Amino acid sequence: MSADASQEQVDAVVDRVESVGGQAFVSRGVVRTIVGLVGDADRFHELNLHTLPGVTEVIRVSAPYKLVSRRLHDSRSVVLVGPPERQIPIGPGTFTLIAGPCAVESAEQTLGAARLAAAAGATMLRGGAFKPRTSPYAFQGLGEDGLKILADVREATGLLVVTEVVEAGDVELVASYADMLQVGARNMQNFALLEGVGSTGKPVMLKRGVQSTVEEWLLAAEYVAQRGNLDIVLCERGIRTFEPSTSSTLDVSAIPLAQQLSHLPVIVDPSHACGRRELVVPLARAAIAAGADGLMVDVHPEPEYALVDGQQALAGADLRELAAAVRQLPPMFGRCPAAVVAQS
Repeated sequence: MSADASQEQVDAVVDRVESVGGQAFVSRGVVRTIVGLVGDADRFHELNLHTLPGVTEVIRVSAPYKLVSRRLHDSRSVVLVGPPERQIPIGPGTFTLIAGPCAVESAEQTLGAARLAAAAGATMLRGGAFKPRTSPYAFQGLGEDGLKILADVREATGLLVVTEVVEAGDVELVASYADMLQVGARNMQNFALLEGVGSTGKPVMLKRGVQSTVEEWLLAAEYVAQRGNLDIVLCERGIRTFEPSTSSTLDVSAIPLAQQLSHLPVIVDPSHACGRRELVVPLARAAIAAGADGLMVDVHPEPEYALVDGQQALAGADLRELAAAVRQLPPMFGRCPAAVVAQS
């Protein structure tokens, strides 16, 4: 649809498609609205949809992921995170650093991690209030108390908050605190959760499952887009291979591949890709060189005492090394550190 298409014009397209037994999924991004059609393509062509008011272009997409396909876009999308008066862009031309503790443990720990993250150049704070763990005996997070801590730290530091939502029933609660909702690798194919986060209107970060193909990853994003939300950021966090010396294997090739197949921004989580502190910065450098639109890394003021993933959290000299890489490398590849965008 054209940028100035009215709701009535969008509804008219939907009604026309449904009149011949098709389905229409309306998805809105920051600068565009797309109506994805599912059904008999030949019947759709007979409708002459391109003649309807508000329609800019009609494109046939053969990929199974219609709404997130690169075929629909002349250029890759930028996702804006945060309220209109203070938005952070994630996408081509910029480079966004997201950093913070894997788990929110206390107000003091989270604030300390946030200050370290901001000093390293981060504009967004990551922190888990709900932690899906392999062991049922491991720390599972503080729940809503953790969300409240994240909101307080956002107020104190100005960093926007991205945090994971684990269950479909918690989507509304987490969305009331977070600027961006994260769907973790374990939940990449939790379809009820994907549909739930897609309905909130909040930007969504979708991590790739450790045993998922790139196509399965993009189809998971399609579930979010079908609920009306095109503001999706893909996160490559490593896949499971035969190699046991790291927790996962970072799939560097997935970065440019996903960017070629989809218009969505792609960031990388090197912390969870390797699970080893000494490998985080080298993998971060590789991700930047491969074209990643940003990084998400674990930061902790006292990694040796962290309740979750302390072995991969950065502090001290390691964090300063990461900050230098984020400051120096993206401009070499035509990207500048993400800055706040104020909308009038």
